Amino acid sequence: MSKSLDFLTEALRRLPGVGPKSAQRMAFHLLQHDREGAAMLSRALYQAVDAVHHCALCNTFSETEVCDLCLDDQRDTSMLCVVETPADQMMIEQTLTYKGLYFILMGRLSPLDGIGPKDIHLEKLLARAADGVVVEVVLATNFTNEGEATAHYISEMLKARGLKVSRLARGVPVGGELEYVDPGTIARAMLDRRST
Repeated sequence: MSKSLDFLTEALRRLPGVGPKSAQRMAFHLLQHDREGAAMLSRALYQAVDAVHHCALCNTFSETEVCDLCLDDQRDTSMLCVVETPADQMMIEQTLTYKGLYFILMGRLSPLDGIGPKDIHLEKLLARAADGVVVEVVLATNFTNEGEATAHYISEMLKARGLKVSRLARGVPVGGELEYVDPGTIARAMLDRRST
C-alpha cells in the first residue's frame, strides 16, 4: 500500500466505532468511487479545525468568541444547564422546554481514563455559575457511572458556594411499557415519583 493510503486509513480509524477494516473500506471507497466527496471532506475538516473554537462563556463550539445562544437576550440568564457535549445541548434545545443558558463540559470525570476536574473545565464552570446572575444550575450529565459521579462532584462544588442545584429527572420513557424497561430505570422512576 502507499504511504498516503495508509495515512488516510489511520486518520479514519480515529473516528469513534471505526476499526481497521472499516477505515480501510472507507479509504478505498473515497479514492475509488468518490474523489469529489473526499476532497469536500478534506476541505470541510480543514475549515472546521481552523474556524471552530470554544465559546468564551459556555464552552460549546463556535466560530465567534461568544456563541449566538449566549448572546440571545431572550434566554433566561438565571438558569444554567450543564451538559457533557454539544450533542447533549442540541438534544435539550430540540425539546423546546428549556430557555436558560448552558455550560458544556466537553467530557465527564473519569479517573480510570485520567480525566480529572481540569480536563472538563470545572474552573470555568465555577466562574460562570458564580457570576451573581445565575440562580439555579441544572445538572444534565448522562446517567452513566461517570456522568453520575460528575454530577455529584459539580453539585457539591456549587452547593458549597450557595447555589441552587437541580438534577435532570430520569425514569420510564414516554410510550415505554414496563415489561420492556430495565429494572434500574423502573427503580429510579419509583424513587423519583411525584404526586399527581
